[in-house]
Amino acid sequence: MTKLALLNTSILTTAGAYELTDITLDQARQMVADNADNLDSAVGHQATADIMTALLDIDIPVNRQLFLQEIGQQALVFKLKGRPQEGIILTAADIEEIGYKFQVLIRTR
Repeated sequence: MTKLALLNTSILTTAGAYELTDITLDQARQMVADNADNLDSAVGHQATADIMTALLDIDIPVNRQLFLQEIGQQALVFKLKGRPQEGIILTAADIEEIGYKFQVLIRTR
């Protein structure tokens, strides 16, 4: 069984076909709860990991890795609703101000 990937943006990491769907915070919480022992964090920024940890009620570690999504693998995406200025390192308060949503990204082929 592939791990549930945790991403801090919706990004296609390799060639293929993908499906992207918006979900609620409650649905995101349920996804991580159902996969608590089967998570693969590719969250590369501490502030994002901190806010995801608080929102999802599970520790989300920072892990700056080269992630390649496998066919059939689901990824829980934390997506900012705006674009910060270049070179700015966001705080949790900045992220709250910009706004965010959760999405599920599935590589279908």
